[in-house]
Amino acid sequence: MSGNTVDEEEVTVTHTGPKGVINDWRKFKLESMDQESLPPNKRELLRQMSSPHKPKDDAKGGLNRKMSAQEYELIKEDDEKCLRRYRKQCMQEMHERLSFGPKFEGVYELDSGEAFLEVIEKEHRLTVVVVHIYKDGIKGCEALNNCLDCLATEYPSVKFCKISAAATGAGDRFSDDVLPALLVYKSGELLGNFLAVTQHLSEEFFATDVETFLNEYGLLPEKEFSPGADEEEADVE
Repeated sequence: MSGNTVDEEEVTVTHTGPKGVINDWRKFKLESMDQESLPPNKRELLRQMSSPHKPKDDAKGGLNRKMSAQEYELIKEDDEKCLRRYRKQCMQEMHERLSFGPKFEGVYELDSGEAFLEVIEKEHRLTVVVVHIYKDGIKGCEALNNCLDCLATEYPSVKFCKISAAATGAGDRFSDDVLPALLVYKSGELLGNFLAVTQHLSEEFFATDVETFLNEYGLLPEKEFSPGADEEEADVE
C-alpha cells in the first residue's frame, strides 16, 4: 500500500483469499444499506465498489484496479453493526458447512423403556443424547424440565429427552431420593450419570446453571450460532 491507494488485482468468479473477502464485504455493505437515504454520489461509489470485475468501458483502467482514498474512507466509516452482521453471516455459513448429524427441536418425551433404549442405541453416532428421568411432585424435576426446554433451543444438535421413572420399567432403581437424574449418552456409551442432580445446583437454578454444570464435564458441544444475536446486541446499544 502506498499513499492513498491500495493495490488490488482483478478477481475471478470465485471469491477466495483477502481480495475476495474485500469484494464480498463490499457487496454485503451495498445490499444491507438503505440506498434511498444515501447521496447519489455515495450510492454510485458503493455500486462501483460492489463489483469485483473491471469495467470494459473504463478507459482509465478500471475503477476496481485501485482502492482510492475515498473508497478507503467509506469502508473505514462503516458502522460497527453492519460489520458485525457481516462477520456473523460468514460464521454462520462456515458453521453450516462444518455441521454434521441431525438437528432436533424441543425435548422428546419417551413413553417406555423400549423407547429409552432405542434412542440410546439407534441415534446418530455424533449425537449427544441427554435423558432426564423424573417423577411428578419431586422437587427440582419440573424446574429441570423447563431448563431442558431452553437448552434444546440453544443446542439443536443435542437430543434432549425426558421419561418418567415409572415408564422406564425400572422404577425401583430410580427411587425418589435419586431424582431428578440426568443420563448422557453418545454412540450408545454412557458419558454421564448424575443422580439427584439438583444437589449439584443452587436451590433456585436456571438453564444457564444446568448448561454450566454439563459443560464442566465436557458433555455439551459448542453452542449453535444464533443468527439474531447480533441484532439483539445492536438494539441494546
